[in-house]
Amino acid sequence: MTDKPILGAALTLKGITQHRDWLLEKQRDLEIQDLHSAEVLDGDWRPVAERLRALLDGHTGRVGLHGPFWGFKIDSHDPEIRAVVRRRLLQGLEACAAVGATQMVVHSPYTTWDHANLDAFPGAREQQIERVHLTLRDVVARAESQGCELVIENIEDKEPRDRIALAASFGSPAVQVSLDTGHAHYAHVSTGAPPVDVHVNLAGEALRHVHLQDTDGHADRHWQPGEGTIRWPGLFAALARLAGRPRLILEVRDQTSLRRGAAHLEALGLAE
Repeated sequence: MTDKPILGAALTLKGITQHRDWLLEKQRDLEIQDLHSAEVLDGDWRPVAERLRALLDGHTGRVGLHGPFWGFKIDSHDPEIRAVVRRRLLQGLEACAAVGATQMVVHSPYTTWDHANLDAFPGAREQQIERVHLTLRDVVARAESQGCELVIENIEDKEPRDRIALAASFGSPAVQVSLDTGHAHYAHVSTGAPPVDVHVNLAGEALRHVHLQDTDGHADRHWQPGEGTIRWPGLFAALARLAGRPRLILEVRDQTSLRRGAAHLEALGLAE
């Protein structure tokens, strides 16, 4: 037996088919990435969900879903836009129920512009949080009722405390924190944000989900671990200090070579 964390993966139906034996080998956590686009959610997605359930027969790892995110933010000023966002995220939770997912990834609203401007206008920070609550109130209630956790993923975030405070503001176990390592490293190199391990330290036990992907800090590469410049030992040392067990999800652009990224972290003695 080992106390090293077990890696999971973010995969489409095609990727799950390719890596099914690897997923079942250690009952790895899985994040499904087939059910988040508007075209899919407004179409007949249930046959896809049924194929996923059949393919995952025998899989006992935790299952999550990347929620809808294209074309919107969760802090819109426009009530009609907020209604559309609310409907999309409720559709995402419906898909979660269909595939047995207990976690859904939602994108953070915070931008680099926000970091420079929120405190320049009295009340702007509080108003942004209020708009997110107006958008997500019914979504959080639905998540609570079906036992699904919403995890807020950093995108442009420069100050991780903002996203952590936003999640905590709901006062609900159904709203927690996600960390994307590549997004954090991009923000560190390009905008002066903290390094990746600091994100872990600040989130603490609220951190329930991690996208593992590498980058050079210039753009959102989604390279395999080892192909960029993230300092993986420091990140995993921070993760080891957590009492909980966040889902560690390899989210790489080339899913066909997913196991090469996993092998790199294994060779470093950090995970398996």
